[in-house]
Amino acid sequence: MQAFILSGTTGADALQLTDLPTPTAAAGEVIVQVKAISLNPVDVKTTQGKGVYGRLKDEQPLIPGWDVSGVVTAVGADVADFQVGDEVFGMVNFPGHGRAYAEYVTAPAAHLAHKPATISHEEAAAATLAALTAWQAFVDKAPVQAGQRVLVHAAAGGVGHFAVQLAKERGAYVIGTSSAAKRDFVLSLGADEHVDYQAGPFEQATAPVDVVLDTVGGPNLVRSASVLKPGGQLVSILGMTPEATAQAEERGATTAAFLVESSGRQMQELAARLADGRLRAHVSATRPFAELPAALGLVETGRTQGKVVVTL
Repeated sequence: MQAFILSGTTGADALQLTDLPTPTAAAGEVIVQVKAISLNPVDVKTTQGKGVYGRLKDEQPLIPGWDVSGVVTAVGADVADFQVGDEVFGMVNFPGHGRAYAEYVTAPAAHLAHKPATISHEEAAAATLAALTAWQAFVDKAPVQAGQRVLVHAAAGGVGHFAVQLAKERGAYVIGTSSAAKRDFVLSLGADEHVDYQAGPFEQATAPVDVVLDTVGGPNLVRSASVLKPGGQLVSILGMTPEATAQAEERGATTAAFLVESSGRQMQELAARLADGRLRAHVSATRPFAELPAALGLVETGRTQGKVVVTL
């Protein structure tokens, strides 16, 4: 099979297309013939020696990527939920070695869900790491309740556009930040209010909120903490700073940072929502597998709307 291996830490140009043996399935695993791969900022960081590179650097060959949708071609022992021919999707082995930049991927059955027949492989692949991150933020880390005010940063981005939809489903009043050019998109997702972060400090345009999902990091964390209500919570996917925690504590609020983890059970929750239209994945760009490094370059700009997907 063909796969992209990471030969260095210089970014997308360190990805090399090569031929490798097709993997086999151990107990509890399935082999997926990949039809679509979704790309994420953590993919970019990992190719640059950051992200989760430290966890993977001793793996050879190092095949990046985690988000796939495809068709089961082989099933290992002790797998009851999937059979050959099933269409499946999921985030594989994150934050470990996903090996998703390949024509075939070995995946723990516990990390997958059946792909809804109503969506494409491209949409399914897009609704994996980013959608799981939003789910774990608003269901596990800071459970959003009906009537709460929720602020979602980078609301037009991969995680953000799922977070807006999930918060709305849970009955929240949702405020999304983005550039003015993406205002209509953010509102189309169900956001009740849009804040143009380029027009001025978002904290001056935002009344106090119960929950903030920060996907920006850095100084944005302290600014986000400053808009929390007493009892509110700031959740970050890019780590937390002592300054942000202190700011939150001054307001009687709390902070939490987390790294998304693979979960087939939660993928099933997402699949049900994708199937009936409560959740939709926005794919802004698709590229063929051979152009994966260039597609990763699109993600690196930080300006993409929704998700970038590679097709096989």
